[in-house]
Amino acid sequence: MVAVKTSSETNTLIQLSNVSKVFDNGVTALKNVHLAIKEGEFVSFVGPSGCGKSTIFKIIAGLSEPTSGTVELQAHSATEKLDQSDIGFVFQHATLLPWRSVIDNVALPLELKGIGKRERRKQAKAVLNLVGLNDYETSLPRQLSGGMQMRVSIARALIAKPKLLLMDEPFGALDEITRQTMHYELLKIWEKTNMTVLFITHNVFESVFLSTRIAVMSARPGRVTDVLDVPDYEKNDSFRSTPEFSKLVGEVSKGLQHE
Repeated sequence: MVAVKTSSETNTLIQLSNVSKVFDNGVTALKNVHLAIKEGEFVSFVGPSGCGKSTIFKIIAGLSEPTSGTVELQAHSATEKLDQSDIGFVFQHATLLPWRSVIDNVALPLELKGIGKRERRKQAKAVLNLVGLNDYETSLPRQLSGGMQMRVSIARALIAKPKLLLMDEPFGALDEITRQTMHYELLKIWEKTNMTVLFITHNVFESVFLSTRIAVMSARPGRVTDVLDVPDYEKNDSFRSTPEFSKLVGEVSKGLQHE
């Protein structure tokens, strides 16, 4: 069972206050978004397409600026702030370099930092072991299944030891069996690394299974209209068929239908 910290034991890592985003073409993507995220949480964002979920992630990662409002990224103390080196990003597709082996794809962020080959391969081996791909170091991406390619992408994000992992619908293209397998792998990684994970999904069942909290968003302009707590249930196959799981799925679905 995944251990979940209580709010009294954790510090606020991200504080979004009155965040709005208007693009140059006049489209208002986000309007007055308020949300606090604590260290060690797993927070899923669900909402209709185009509601600004990815825009929130880009703002948090420093890839885009809000038009108004503030984003505070805190780490442990008032003097220690998160920066881009503390943030890992996993996209909808694995985006691996097809001519590089698995281990060289994973080691790429360290190579770009100028870290020597021996050290970066050592660290790459460690994260490949974490995601269960230590036997595929020399394989090329085309030799891997979709789920394995996504594990490589996750390993590449983890190699820099981020405090915050942003995942933008990473399992959307996978079949249901592979997707459920990846759910367990991701929860194991989250438990071992003690990271904070923010996760975008259109799958209500996925959000309930993975998360400690779920942020429900409205259609554009995107707002966080509800935040649901997911109690500390044991995350296994049996959980998916419990009344508690069905109740939470219903609550999230109701929030989406209302919007």
